[in-house]
Amino acid sequence: MDGEGGQERVDERTGGTSRPTLKTIAFMTGLGVTTVSRALKDAPDISEETKKRVRLVARQVGYRPNRAGVRLRTGKTNVISLVLDTDQQIMSFVSDIIYGISEVIAETPYHLIVTPYSRSRDALEPVRYVVETGSADGVIISRTEPNDARARYLLEHGMPFATHGRTDMGLLHPYHDFDNHAFAAIAVRKLAELGRRRLALLAPPVSLTYHGHTVNGFVDTVNEVGATEVPFNSVSIDQSIERIRSRTAQIMRRGDRPDGFVSSAAAATLAVVAGIEDAGFKLGRDVDVVSKQSSDLLKLFRPELMVVNEDFRLAGAELARSVLAWIGGAAPGSLQTLAVPSAVDT
Repeated sequence: MDGEGGQERVDERTGGTSRPTLKTIAFMTGLGVTTVSRALKDAPDISEETKKRVRLVARQVGYRPNRAGVRLRTGKTNVISLVLDTDQQIMSFVSDIIYGISEVIAETPYHLIVTPYSRSRDALEPVRYVVETGSADGVIISRTEPNDARARYLLEHGMPFATHGRTDMGLLHPYHDFDNHAFAAIAVRKLAELGRRRLALLAPPVSLTYHGHTVNGFVDTVNEVGATEVPFNSVSIDQSIERIRSRTAQIMRRGDRPDGFVSSAAAATLAVVAGIEDAGFKLGRDVDVVSKQSSDLLKLFRPELMVVNEDFRLAGAELARSVLAWIGGAAPGSLQTLAVPSAVDT
């Protein structure tokens, strides 16, 4: 068994079906199996002409490596799969989290593959694919929900994994999270220091765990400082820039308009500022905004913005360390980290 696979094809000698393998490509190209394997891995000692020929045939026959076969021979695939939402729009989230993971695994035999999915489809599908094909030794997932079916499935199937964000299922597993309760509390206190008393929160989508953390931190601290919440729950950071902009302009034209905003994502903050200005108000004079960010772009966009930094490179690194440690035999409950923000950058 050579452990390679793809779409089934008809075997002309038997009339049955078989999966195209490295041997299939070797036969069709007249090359050796080892040469085909090295060409597909972009080995430097294989000519570009040969690589192109091998890749063309591989595409034509529907070849797809099956790491389950490799796992049968070696016990490992040496792969970590990052299951990534293709609709993710948080500024620099994707590149920073991949950078953080890559930094950690660079000195190990492991490499990273990205398994994409769209939130319009079943989020369990890509996780199930990784497990059923044996295509990775560990998995990293984001957009974590309180009762996350992906985490439960991975636990049930004994697949090491880590979540970006916490669950609320009473099950022990590795995670790295940002303390969003603390973020919201810090943001509200800063706005209160500036004399802002009517505060609105642009929150994460209600389906995600950190929605509850953020809302609780916001409401608790609004009550603590004696401010008033202006409801702003008809939009979330997941919605389009135009939708957030339009809704912000609407709420700013009301008599009880907010004089302070807390925003849970940098991209959404750009829309909030645009909506404020559409309604004829000036940032830093009529209204203040405190936003999370993962890069320095917001302060370049509007110096009046106040920010709390969330380090996605750190998140990627911690998640990679956790998965590798679990693969190495560490107890899952010992592989949990929480990044706590300390101050608002004004």
